[in-house]
Amino acid sequence: MKTIKILGTGCPNCVTTEKIVTEVVNGLNLKFEIIKVTEIQDIMMYDIMSTPAVVIDEKVVVKGRIPSASEIKELLNEEPCCDSNDTTSSDSCCDTSPNCC
Repeated sequence: MKTIKILGTGCPNCVTTEKIVTEVVNGLNLKFEIIKVTEIQDIMMYDIMSTPAVVIDEKVVVKGRIPSASEIKELLNEEPCCDSNDTTSSDSCCDTSPNCC
């Protein structure tokens, strides 16, 4: 099962981020485990300077701000951004996409 972690100590922005992520996952009927990480020591392991942050399958995809619902939907899109057979460019979007092939 894929996981989404919400990193934050419980501030209003962290609570809002968790609410948005949960609503998007439920609205799209996706099978993600949502985990709230509140311990500072655990948050520091992700090398972020400010919260809230969103981690999808152990990759930090949002940090230091509240993401929009449309941004979360885009990040959770299961279709890869490129053709897995395309090896012609090292600068493809797959270098930065969490949905990389």
